[in-house]
Amino acid sequence: MELNELIESICTSKAEEFRMIGYEHVTGREIWECVSDKYQKTGMPALHQIVNDILSLKVTKFMNWMTMSIYKSNPFA
Repeated sequence: MELNELIESICTSKAEEFRMIGYEHVTGREIWECVSDKYQKTGMPALHQIVNDILSLKVTKFMNWMTMSIYKSNPFA
């Protein structure tokens, strides 16, 4: 449980960072979904790798992931 709270707080912090640079509607949950998307194939890595992946996430990678997730969900079908 503590591990989940730690990851959640880091994701929330990253979302706040994105909000400070103009991306106002980013949530911690979206940050986690973006970062954890690659873990579906490889499995959950060590905690230090998760933290590194969250803290090193760039806006461009996040926005690319958002765009691709919209295409994958196919809202116009």
